Amino acid sequence: MTIEWHYTARQDLGVLSLAGYLGPDATDRFTGAIGWAVARGTGPVILDLTGLLGWSAGGQIAVAQAARRLAGHGRRLELAAIPADGSLVPDATCPPVPVHCDLATALAAHGDHGTVEQWSTDDWTAAQDPEEPALA
Repeated sequence: MTIEWHYTARQDLGVLSLAGYLGPDATDRFTGAIGWAVARGTGPVILDLTGLLGWSAGGQIAVAQAARRLAGHGRRLELAAIPADGSLVPDATCPPVPVHCDLATALAAHGDHGTVEQWSTDDWTAAQDPEEPALA
């Protein structure tokens, strides 16, 4: 099983939503999604894990690597709705990663940022992310 992702670039903020399981088979796709976010947005990236079924230790390492990668571009990674099976435990080389209980709380922490553009994998559906409208 792999992941599907949806990225919304807002003014000075990005939201990367994941669905599926972030395990060994999905880390390359996740790393690609982070690259997409780096290239197409500014400001912090909120990693919305509402649709994530779970993550392996390797998936958690990929998230910590994403935090370091974003920090290298002057951006911060924030988590929303971490899976119930564990929280991210970054090592000393990982920048601080704020954790929000859900996406609405994470967005509220940043104020109102209008939607600019959206991208997603082919199998992403609007039903997976009711907070974001589907593209026409």
